[in-house]
Amino acid sequence: MPDQDVRLQHLKVWLDEQLAILFAAQGWGTVPPATLTAASSDASFRRYFRWEGAGRSFVVMDAPPPQENCKPFVDIAFLLAKSGINVPKIYAEDLERGFLLLNDLGNKTYLDVIDGENADALFSDALQALLAFQQLPMVAPLPSYDVALLRRELELFPEWYVKRELGVEFDSIQQQQWQNISDLLIDSALAQPKVLVHRDYMPRNLMLSEPNPGVLDFQDAVYGPVTYDVTCLFKDAFLSWPEERVRGWLEKYWQQASALNIPVQPDFEDFLRASDLMGVQRHLKVIGIFARICHRDGKPRYLADVPRFFFYIDAVISRRPELAELQALLVSLRGGASA
Repeated sequence: MPDQDVRLQHLKVWLDEQLAILFAAQGWGTVPPATLTAASSDASFRRYFRWEGAGRSFVVMDAPPPQENCKPFVDIAFLLAKSGINVPKIYAEDLERGFLLLNDLGNKTYLDVIDGENADALFSDALQALLAFQQLPMVAPLPSYDVALLRRELELFPEWYVKRELGVEFDSIQQQQWQNISDLLIDSALAQPKVLVHRDYMPRNLMLSEPNPGVLDFQDAVYGPVTYDVTCLFKDAFLSWPEERVRGWLEKYWQQASALNIPVQPDFEDFLRASDLMGVQRHLKVIGIFARICHRDGKPRYLADVPRFFFYIDAVISRRPELAELQALLVSLRGGASA
């Protein structure tokens, strides 16, 4: 992409300048010959590069304005670091152009390494980090997960998945069902105690690191429902776990959170219900986002994971009778789509 190539040239010039300053300040001598390779890209417009030379490595974030804004990343990194969370250290920043120079938390995400054998240990570390930032006082100027944000997220499902992916318009009955479902999910979310919410706390954004885990992609953090991140952790876009194992992990989290006076629901069954409904809100949102990434941004690969989210939703519907209207709506959509 020509624009990205021009950005990359600007990024390299900036990076050379910043590394020269950093090496001099740290007493590391002159900057050695090095390689700059793509580290990762994500579903947004951000790109990451890894600089490696003479045994040192750094990560460079390229977040092109106006699509991306680095300032929340910088502010929240500072906030999380205060509670001992292993987040990227920021060595240099150019917020106007969207460039950040970060330390390297490693090249393996949880998603790369997690399996049935090591999941208990890895998730135990992830829960310790989650509990640490959920204990932070809510004094930073972060937005709240309010009615408007929750509804805006839910509306991605009819707008992008139903209309654009399925080619279906809600009829009046489906529209009323959707309204009722949305109200139920929003009311449940708003009734929950609030904590700092990462909003994408999942294995893809956790690095195998020392201390473990390294936490990434926190720039959209808000104050919101206490079950959000822990539900996100175990009901992931890219891998799934047996229901009984997830329940065990959720109970372990709930017990630890209760002991730390994190405001989880006093009754475990109430916590599970809140987690289930929070998950459904997120799953519907993500299905909409994956359809939008396909149809607006030309990245169809994310749609391959949509069935996983419907599987999660169906599992919750089977044990939550209050979601009968959602079941009816999904059945009607599947019928309409196949027709």
